[in-house]
Amino acid sequence: MRSLNLHLKILIATLVLLGISITAYQIFVLGIPMTEAETEDLWNIDARVSFEAAPKTPVKVQMFVPPLTQDYTSLNESFVSNNYGVSINRSDGNRKVTWSSRRASGKQTLYYRLVLTKRFSGEKPKEKGPIFRDTPPLEGPEKIAAEALIAPIRQHSADIETFVSETIKRANNQADDNVKLLMAGDTSLEKRAYIVETLLGIAHVPLERVHTLRLLANQQQTPELWLRSYNGKDWLYFNPETGERGLPNDRVIWWLGDEPLLSVDGGKKAQVSFSINSSEMNAIRLAKISDANTDATFLEYSLYGLPLSTQQTFQIMIMIPFGVLVILVLRNLIGIQTLGTFTPVLIALAFRETGLQWGIGLFTVITALGLSLRSYLEHLKLQMLPRLSVVLTFVVVMIAIISLLSHKLGFESGLSVALFPMVILTMSIERLSITWEERGAAHAMKAALGTLVAATLAHILMRVPELVYFVFTFPAVLLILVAFMLAMGRYRGYRLTELFRFKAFLKD
Repeated sequence: MRSLNLHLKILIATLVLLGISITAYQIFVLGIPMTEAETEDLWNIDARVSFEAAPKTPVKVQMFVPPLTQDYTSLNESFVSNNYGVSINRSDGNRKVTWSSRRASGKQTLYYRLVLTKRFSGEKPKEKGPIFRDTPPLEGPEKIAAEALIAPIRQHSADIETFVSETIKRANNQADDNVKLLMAGDTSLEKRAYIVETLLGIAHVPLERVHTLRLLANQQQTPELWLRSYNGKDWLYFNPETGERGLPNDRVIWWLGDEPLLSVDGGKKAQVSFSINSSEMNAIRLAKISDANTDATFLEYSLYGLPLSTQQTFQIMIMIPFGVLVILVLRNLIGIQTLGTFTPVLIALAFRETGLQWGIGLFTVITALGLSLRSYLEHLKLQMLPRLSVVLTFVVVMIAIISLLSHKLGFESGLSVALFPMVILTMSIERLSITWEERGAAHAMKAALGTLVAATLAHILMRVPELVYFVFTFPAVLLILVAFMLAMGRYRGYRLTELFRFKAFLKD
């Protein structure tokens, strides 16, 4: 007996742990929303390319577009142009779109649109980078100034991260004479980034330029320059003005390297303008779209991968264990008597179509009339099978009459009575009649009332939208429910109603 108790406890603990672990994995690792009302931000980025095309000259426009190997997931990418061919090429970690036309003249406008989301981006493969760089050619005063700046940087750094950060700080110190010499009067950010590259090149530390776009809604944006270096394991990103490490979460990498964003052959006065807007989308719908457009794994761990019609069926089926839980608590803990164990759950399912008030009324009327017929048939001394057949036929006739009258009176809800499980009604009438004969009218009425109460509570619980969504999205919670049912299977204590029944014994 002791080993059996231990086995049961281990089984319960295993089911609880497994249910919690799977659910936590879906919520915290896969990022699946816990509520149906949860929303997620979408970012719409429009890049407008404008230029003047030379008459009777082939036009070729090239522009960098964001790579697909970053934290943001691309949901939609479109190219809007008139009479232009479009192609995308990949090289050195970049993606470049090419618009081409045989003939174009006058002012030309091309559009690139991208829709991004942060959520459900999945695990991106890590890119590797160079860990060594050749020394750039320097001569004369520039070489002396660069070496003078490198010496204190070496003393104040311990690794790649601190070395790059210290170099950026030194290169931005315009009060230093060596920095002034290397700037040669040009204090622009591009020049300071060039000095940082030069100094790091002397130390054989690789550096790469990163051009980013800040996700800020309803504002015009221009690409921002950042720097990054590979330490052998990860890419380290740095602010080129402060040396601060870490790329902010609201930055999207647009392209890498020293090349300009846009190049136009066969045109002039080319420019690019960016506009960014944000919107919200239901998180669960966004998850489905992400699965369709990316290699996300959301649908692999949920029932949303089923066909839509099958999903609707499972949304009903998966709530049945919670209806059974209500019956379990009412019978084993409270002590309410019902007509059978699962009959209230089946009646609760019928309430989904009729509505709660109509369902209770229809159940009461049909059961009362059927009980009267069953009492009459008892006087005829019929066998059980013929008697049940007559009651079933009577139930069908009653359902048809009530549906017809409801339609004539304009109560369309009454038509739903046809969806009541006829066999369940028939068996309920039979069991109620037997209970009446064996244990009296009072006990039969208690059982009928208990059945209605249990069916009502089960219906209310099974119809809670938040619970339906949570269980359908995280079906592993049913394992926790099973564990609770197993624990209830060993309960041998008093029911709540029995405490009132045996109140006199407790006083003695």
